[in-house]
Amino acid sequence: MAKCKRLLLKFGGEALSGRDGYGIRPDMAQSIAKQIKEIKKNVEIGIVIGGGNIFRGTFGSKYGMDRATGDYMGMLATMINALALQNALENEGVQTRVQTSISIEKIAEPYIRRRAIRHMQKGRVVIFAAGTGNPYFTTDTAAALKALEIGAEILLKATKVDGVYSDDPFKNKNARRFKSLKFMEVLDKKLKVMDSTAISLCMENNLPIVVFNFFEPHSLKKIIQGKNIGTTIS
Repeated sequence: MAKCKRLLLKFGGEALSGRDGYGIRPDMAQSIAKQIKEIKKNVEIGIVIGGGNIFRGTFGSKYGMDRATGDYMGMLATMINALALQNALENEGVQTRVQTSISIEKIAEPYIRRRAIRHMQKGRVVIFAAGTGNPYFTTDTAAALKALEIGAEILLKATKVDGVYSDDPFKNKNARRFKSLKFMEVLDKKLKVMDSTAISLCMENNLPIVVFNFFEPHSLKKIIQGKNIGTTIS
């Protein structure tokens, strides 16, 4: 990967829960903050975090909950995660702002594109919470949208595996890891990387995606240094 000036980092809420699978572990938040601090001097950073460690709208709908209501609950879950990560980053001395797509003035700024870009230009990390602010859209789609809006040169999708596989590597030992993929291959093969809306947005706007194992030591630093890790989708 060529060096870039600005990136968008996307990871699921489960990154904050670790092996617990639910809730927030302060040590996990601090571990994420340390990795981000490691690269902050070399690149401007925006972050989109999911809320799956607390609540997923699609999960609620399986049990008869109205999908829109469930999705709004999921947006609030991303707010909780964003505040936890902001606190962890500031404990590491990293200036951070949380911007939200839904109005919660007491705890976060409203999302304003030009203000977000200005924060990053001043060296602050900006966490974008509450997805797109609309139900029926995932935080993957929110990440693609925000990356394009802020002029990020790459979207980094943090996962618990070291790239994109032909099947679930935890269930299928014969699953094959891809070093690189074309956007259309991801869509045609229905690979579970990001939802199709997010992939299509990136494809239409030529925004490359790197899928990597965030829990590998110094993985973010390696990507910024141009080392070829994970799977690149372009």
